[in-house]
Amino acid sequence: MTPRGIGILAQFIATALIWGSSFLFIAEAVQGLSPVQVVLGRVCIGAVVLLVVCAVARSRFPREPRTWVHLSVVAMLLCVIPFLLYAWAGQFIDSGLASIYNATTPLMTMLVALVALREERLTPPRLVGLLLGFAGVIVVLGPWHGFSGENAVPAQAACLGATLSYGVAFVYLRRFVTPLGLPAVPVATMQVGIAAVVMILVAPFTALTPVTLTVPVVSSMLALGALGTGLAYVWNTNVVAAWGATNASTVTYLSPVVGVALGALVRGEAITWNEPVGCAIIVAGILFSRRTSRRAVSAVG
Repeated sequence: MTPRGIGILAQFIATALIWGSSFLFIAEAVQGLSPVQVVLGRVCIGAVVLLVVCAVARSRFPREPRTWVHLSVVAMLLCVIPFLLYAWAGQFIDSGLASIYNATTPLMTMLVALVALREERLTPPRLVGLLLGFAGVIVVLGPWHGFSGENAVPAQAACLGATLSYGVAFVYLRRFVTPLGLPAVPVATMQVGIAAVVMILVAPFTALTPVTLTVPVVSSMLALGALGTGLAYVWNTNVVAAWGATNASTVTYLSPVVGVALGALVRGEAITWNEPVGCAIIVAGILFSRRTSRRAVSAVG
């Protein structure tokens, strides 16, 4: 393997580790901050890091007003809304469980694309993949265990709401932003930067609760912002450029493994049998729909 290939592989592994760890960082951060404060700190730190990356690379930002409007929509759907939902949910459910629900993002994206994009069709493989995936969600939810704990069910629903927001954002990007041919790093910087501006504007009205800054809280916020919302965006962009979007997207399958393992090791979270089994079913549904779709495309081509 060439030095560049090793570097790309290292960035892929680092992205999986950081994004899988994000749910642990959120769970630690909400011990001293409110969900709104967590998101405020996360996007502000991430924006600063991405701005530095853009300055070093001498990247230029687009000036067209319509581009800023589109990216403002994406900032809400890809950053503000899902970050708030995950931060709120992190108060009531285990970080490992939240990371498993995050694995439904490709399913939500496919579902939104089927509704919003004319060129997308509900083929039998996609239908089977969706049914498998959402059957996995039911297994993760484990309704036969009963539901205990404050807001446990609403918190899990919030995680699914976050992945639905991601799905809408990715489809919106594909339809309105990708055709513009903009460089990926400035686009990510604008998204996170706009999200930071939005959170700064609402903070005087929503981020008023007392703050308890401990070493775990501060270090979690720095990692969540600088790495999870900053450098990981750059690393993922490099992996997509080198490997292609489909191969790069497999980071989605590794993140829950990292999230569950860290939750158990660091926070002592219990793992019930249905959580890894449900996650495996979700991933199987995603892989089935993608593999059969690629075969169909090859046959047509």
